Amino acid sequence: MNEQEIILAIAQEVRAKMEGESSGHDWWHVYRVWRMAKRIGAEEKVEMFVVELAALLHDIADWKFHNGDDTVGPRVAREMLERHAVPEEVITRVCAIISEVSFKGAGAAEKPSTLAGMVVQDADRLDALGAIGIARAFAYGGHKNRVMHDPAIPPATHRTKEEYQKNQSTTINHFYEKLLLLKDRLNTATARSIAEDKHAFLEDFLARFLCEWEG
Repeated sequence: MNEQEIILAIAQEVRAKMEGESSGHDWWHVYRVWRMAKRIGAEEKVEMFVVELAALLHDIADWKFHNGDDTVGPRVAREMLERHAVPEEVITRVCAIISEVSFKGAGAAEKPSTLAGMVVQDADRLDALGAIGIARAFAYGGHKNRVMHDPAIPPATHRTKEEYQKNQSTTINHFYEKLLLLKDRLNTATARSIAEDKHAFLEDFLARFLCEWEG
């Protein structure tokens, strides 16, 4: 198969595995990240074969659903890529991106080591902003049986990946602990430009939510 055929075959396999998932980490999240990664990648002039594969596989076995084990995702991705006879050099690069893409807490280092990784991370983070980001936050909170909001529970500043992974806070606190931080942590000029409106929408929603909360 050529590169485009491999990408489409991987996309079909990922869709079959993730379609119908209800926490906001479903096929359509992957699809949006894939499309956004192509948009950013074209502007930033990166190798699109690596970027597209990493975008498609970035959540194939997310640590949030594997007891915090962030080695599962790269391992599952490697197995899938090997089945499709992807060259080892490409597999290594894709798996490295997957291992670096996730948010790890406000105080944790997390910048990807390659431009391709930065593009995929930015695409993933943009899907956590704006209207889609708000919908995904509440979908995930419901999936994890989390309280929507409790004014008595303050947001936390997670200094390490371990602290962040153990977090059981409210959905509204997730805005302060992650979502509102993302705009200033984007890697590429393209993503930062796209994020401005999405971030403003988060702020407007949060202000309206808290106003309505008080009746």
